[in-house]
Amino acid sequence: MKMKLLLVTIMVVSICTGVFAQQKKAKMQYFGEKIKAKNAISYDVMLDKLATTEPLKAKVRGRVQSVCQEKGCWMTIVSDDKSKPVMFVKFKDYAFFVPKNIQGKEAVVEGEAYYEETSVKELKHYAEDEGKSKAEIDAITEPKRELKFMASGVIIIE
Repeated sequence: MKMKLLLVTIMVVSICTGVFAQQKKAKMQYFGEKIKAKNAISYDVMLDKLATTEPLKAKVRGRVQSVCQEKGCWMTIVSDDKSKPVMFVKFKDYAFFVPKNIQGKEAVVEGEAYYEETSVKELKHYAEDEGKSKAEIDAITEPKRELKFMASGVIIIE
């Protein structure tokens, strides 16, 4: 009787452990160069390093805020800290795109971070790509210095 109870307990623990292990395993989608998520720095750490080194080659983990709704040819990454700047991510050589429905998902991007001034024309173009209203697009009247990232590879973590 004790042996049966022990076997049942071992089976239940094994099944539960397997279920939890499956739940923890994240699904990853790869775009561009095949990169690994291992050793990616947080978005906030990247911002600290960028303050002293620009441009900065890095592998960064952050949250997707928005995506080009025309083709998936760019996305923005944000920190969980709302006071931090948004990072505009483009894809090296326009060689790959990401899905248009990844807002809110975690991403790892590998490439180079830098600051650059974006023209009014380009800002309006990106606003159109994002599906903003005519009023929002017409309100863009000044160029903007932005945090940008040229990614050679992207992982979307689900």
